[in-house]
Amino acid sequence: MLRFALAAAALLTPVAVAAQDAPKPLLTWPDLTERAKPAPDATVDYGTDPYQKVDVWVPQGKGPFPTVLMVHGGCWTTSIADRSLMNWIADDLRKDGIAVWNIDYRGVDRPGGGYPGTFTDAAAAADALKANARKYHLNSKHVVAVGHSAGGHLALWLAGRGKIARTSPLYTRSPLKIAHAISLGGLPDLEATAASPDNGCGVEVVGKLVGAPGSRHDVYADTSVPRLLPIGVAQDLVNGQDDKIIPLRMGTDYVAAARAKGDSAELHIVEQTGHVELVAPETAAWATTKRLIRAAFAK
Repeated sequence: MLRFALAAAALLTPVAVAAQDAPKPLLTWPDLTERAKPAPDATVDYGTDPYQKVDVWVPQGKGPFPTVLMVHGGCWTTSIADRSLMNWIADDLRKDGIAVWNIDYRGVDRPGGGYPGTFTDAAAAADALKANARKYHLNSKHVVAVGHSAGGHLALWLAGRGKIARTSPLYTRSPLKIAHAISLGGLPDLEATAASPDNGCGVEVVGKLVGAPGSRHDVYADTSVPRLLPIGVAQDLVNGQDDKIIPLRMGTDYVAAARAKGDSAELHIVEQTGHVELVAPETAAWATTKRLIRAAFAK
């Protein structure tokens, strides 16, 4: 289904999270995707494209429920992954009393995807949470954004898009406010990704996402998260020590840049963890993320 192809810098003082069990083989994508797939409670359209949709996961009870805005990865490419890849962790949060607003968007391989469509889709999907909050008993006042892989980039970008210049096609007057952002094996720095052939998404996809050099004055100014720093939102990055898809330096370098600009950013490196473990509900990596989510809601 998915075709994804060190030590942490000392100044970052990353938090190392030890796995609880003896070493075992890393999860593969079929280990996750061939399980019985839980279903959301509702699906909301925010456009006419088949991928301009949001799945809503609502706990039992009256609410309003603490709400996670969830963003799937897949190298910003729809044929690689869609929002259903997040169903298992969305269901896990629902069982624990946390609602999930799981967004989809047109990838670079879809008509209208790339720049600006992939970004405007993610923005419109996020902002639709406000319009639907009462209907689904969601707390839209303190939203935590959680994204995996390429979705980690988009989750951080959604948290920082209030910094985008008014002259950009990606500017939104009153974007959904994100209280806390969590990136799971993400690619927040698009310039670094484009210069890193060892990342599992490759380098060509970045050009498809942001536009060819020369197509705008600066293709990264409104698309790459480091260009928006400081975003004024607390950020956690959870990365697998054994992730062969996303190089660990993508996390260490970004956290260093965020801290240098004055943002609160923490890197959590989980042992015996690859890329799939980050979105599998039984893992030490997901336990770490759930702890971070609950701590963010407690603030």
